[in-house]
Amino acid sequence: MSAPTLDNDTGWFTEICTKGGSAFSLRVHARLHAEQTPYQHIEIWDTTEFGKLMTIDGFVMLTGRDNFLYHEMMSHPALFTHPDPKRVVIIGGGDCGTLKEVLKHPGVEHALQVDIDERVTRLSEQYFPELCESNQDPRAELYFGDGIQWMKEASPGSVDLVIVDSTDPIGPAEGLFSEAFYRDVYRALGNNGLVVQQSESPLLHYENIIRPMHKAMREAGFADSVSLQFPQPVYPSGWWTATLAGKRQVTVFRDADALAKPFVTRYYNAAIHRGALAQPEFFLRGQPD
Repeated sequence: MSAPTLDNDTGWFTEICTKGGSAFSLRVHARLHAEQTPYQHIEIWDTTEFGKLMTIDGFVMLTGRDNFLYHEMMSHPALFTHPDPKRVVIIGGGDCGTLKEVLKHPGVEHALQVDIDERVTRLSEQYFPELCESNQDPRAELYFGDGIQWMKEASPGSVDLVIVDSTDPIGPAEGLFSEAFYRDVYRALGNNGLVVQQSESPLLHYENIIRPMHKAMREAGFADSVSLQFPQPVYPSGWWTATLAGKRQVTVFRDADALAKPFVTRYYNAAIHRGALAQPEFFLRGQPD
């Protein structure tokens, strides 16, 4: 995976992606906060060009400048693919950015965010308040606990959309990428149910993460799956995916509704949605380049 470094002489935070043979750096003014929770080490940095930066166990989680790319693509494509999403569960997503995007949809009646570490949310409220603007929405519910266990106990057919907004598949998040977890998700979803999960970089993780995810989702019962692509500058390679799976076809969406969306986005629109569905040749061949 990756390892962080901080050059105190030049003021650059660097995350090294050892397997990818690459690194990404952000120039920082100062470290604003650091703490070890029962689950992970969280740091908040003040960067010169990317706003606030949150890292967890030394890995970049989000910045104030470009998080909209990730949060919009983790939410709006799935919400416009489901015919009528009312009940949404977000597993992870403690920074609340995905929750904010979900609640832009007036048809959503309830959005539950399940994150194991409450400190991610509380620090986001302090340092990323723009992401937490919808936390007091009466449709929002914050629950701090184990998302895997929550999904095991969810009532069958009780959810329309599950969004798995997790960290990399290591540590507490590893079980969120398993067939057993997808079976629990499948059972909790209604007839038109969908799940969307962040699925790392196509360039670096196709063979060991993305391809196995599709296999596990299909074996768990999902009829269709596709990996949506989008830029994400602060993550390794700058090229990211969210993998969408459904009990029915997921490559057709409510494009007229997306065109007429009653809310503002910075990246997502109907044309972006269509483009994100296009698959690279090596995806279609089922093997890396």
